[in-house]
Amino acid sequence: MSLVARLAALRASQDRGVLFTVIEGDGVGAKLLVLESGEQVGGGVPAEAADQFHELVRRGRNRLLAVEGARVFAEWYGPPPRVFVYGAVDTAEALCRGVKLLGWTAIVADARAAFLTPERIPSADRLIAKWPQEALDEIEPDHQTAIVVLTHDDKFDEPALIGALATEAFYVGALGSRRNQERRRGRLLEAGVAEEQLGRISGPCGLDLGADTQQETALSILAEILAVRAGRSGGLLREAKQRIHAEVE
Repeated sequence: MSLVARLAALRASQDRGVLFTVIEGDGVGAKLLVLESGEQVGGGVPAEAADQFHELVRRGRNRLLAVEGARVFAEWYGPPPRVFVYGAVDTAEALCRGVKLLGWTAIVADARAAFLTPERIPSADRLIAKWPQEALDEIEPDHQTAIVVLTHDDKFDEPALIGALATEAFYVGALGSRRNQERRRGRLLEAGVAEEQLGRISGPCGLDLGADTQQETALSILAEILAVRAGRSGGLLREAKQRIHAEVE
């Protein structure tokens, strides 16, 4: 199969891959498509660039690579990232609306089926009426999944966070006050969660935007998710030292 045909087939197969293109220097014009399955199409790209595939596919961002003798553009391909929300509270709908604006997939789960209805959360792509671990087992979070826990009930929060930390999710966030976060932290430690694992939880989740309403809270959380996925701090652009768009190594 030609490189162009394989790229066209990615949408249907839902495979993830990175297309490396030499745009300057030795081998200019060469292209190499590398997929998570290990399949490769094309060639002529410096090994120093192709060797960065695993980091690039997990980051989920395009990047301009500077390698010895060449500059290589790494273009990410794959299905949209997913945001998995546990807790069918009002903020869940606001969060799902924002997720849809990004073109991502929004999934909401809750064991309380009475709250988990299309009328209450019309923007979700998928509703799952199951307990936390069962819902996580169903969606199988990977490195392109963000998980946000919005419940304020230990019987939901704890298994949801413990289950989330056992996945490759690139972001794990939990709503709640700082006091509740500390109390939850203690309970998770008692449950056997390692100290270093707790560092993965962003709680209270979101950036410091002064959010007050549900919509503002959702924006704050999504802003942090975007920053984490891009490997950025989420500060003011005028104070940033990195490029605004394409990442250059």
